Amino acid sequence: MSRRKAPPILAGKFLIGLVWLAIFGSAAPAQERVFIPSFADMQQRPAKPDSSALRPIRFVTEDDYPPFHFALSDGQLAGFNIDVARAICEELQVSCTIQRRQWDMLGAALADNAADAVIASLAMTPQARQTYDFSQPYYATPARFVTTKASPLTEATPEALAGKKIGVVAGSAHEAYLERFFPKSKREAFADLNALRAAVVGKGVDAGFADGVGLAIWLNGDGAECCAFKGGPYTESRYFGEGVGIALRKGDANLRRAIDYALARLSQRGVYGDLYLKWFPVGFY
Repeated sequence: MSRRKAPPILAGKFLIGLVWLAIFGSAAPAQERVFIPSFADMQQRPAKPDSSALRPIRFVTEDDYPPFHFALSDGQLAGFNIDVARAICEELQVSCTIQRRQWDMLGAALADNAADAVIASLAMTPQARQTYDFSQPYYATPARFVTTKASPLTEATPEALAGKKIGVVAGSAHEAYLERFFPKSKREAFADLNALRAAVVGKGVDAGFADGVGLAIWLNGDGAECCAFKGGPYTESRYFGEGVGIALRKGDANLRRAIDYALARLSQRGVYGDLYLKWFPVGFY
């Protein structure tokens, strides 16, 4: 299974929980500049599944990837993934449990019938699809450019960035994308996202190009005063994947259809948007 490493926001789950709840613990008001992604056809009304045929859903996740899932000081789970799981159960009018597991034990919980669904920011890679069925995606990880707020750049196009020094993480899909579609830009490779962000802040590069989720987490925290997204998002699946879904056992078609229905209705009714803004006032799209 593939998922990004937990961002190094704070050391210690207790402090992580307190900070994320303090900043994002209540829904933020919608702002025009925040685009809310949707993976459902907003004009289609999917058939509602028969609730009487649905059993309680046993979700498993982990607890060290804020703001998607993390443990509070009292041990309770919180985060975007947790809220989405609970909203799915409310939409389907079924009871559910959400239990934590270590990352390498999530798949075993499905295989051993100790769980019905994994909601832990699993990327829907071809390799993962060999083992699991997936719901429709409920978020994706686009690439974004980021600059200082004082940057003279007004847009992020191949023409505008021609001759500009763009920071990327060495060996990443973002580096490959930049080489292919922004060939006239000057690429500066860094060891990791922390080094890339430092170069943006220190104006060692004109812009950074990296994973929009990781950058949004930063812009919702330490990077809020200095920096902002510029242009995008860039969503080509060949480079940036097919998105993140809820993993299910192979052949569990009834549960997959029910979860897909719930995700579609959450988008159509605006519930998904509220949850997205709650955890990402500066969205990653």
